[in-house]
Amino acid sequence: MNRLERVMPIGALAERTGVKVETIRYYEQVGLLPPPERSEGNQRRYGRRHAERLAFIKHARDLGFAVDNIRTLLRLSDTPGIACDEAHAISVAHLQEVRDKIARLRSLEKELERIATTCHGGVPARDCAIIEALADHGQCDHARH
Repeated sequence: MNRLERVMPIGALAERTGVKVETIRYYEQVGLLPPPERSEGNQRRYGRRHAERLAFIKHARDLGFAVDNIRTLLRLSDTPGIACDEAHAISVAHLQEVRDKIARLRSLEKELERIATTCHGGVPARDCAIIEALADHGQCDHARH
């Protein structure tokens, strides 16, 4: 780390990036974030590059990318001269996963709405249409949920 570069302890990095201290340590442990230099008192000292890389990781996690995919995207980011085909493939696959999840959630929403409207309360649980529907998956209108 360049000695002219501002260094900060892990707590300051966490505050600056909005990433919890435990999460920063985890990212170091799994190799997404390089280990920082240590002070004479063995405290972690992070620099600008750590903050930038952590911001990249946080943004990718916020978008739902898996750790292994982030590792690949970081590798690609670290070698800017190579083609971005792999980054494209990762993002397209992730987009499809998100679309599939949205479709499942919409199906779930419809089924929950249907079940919720079958009962208005006030009856014994043994006669509750919601309880009956949950006990018998065959009553569901939507198999994909």
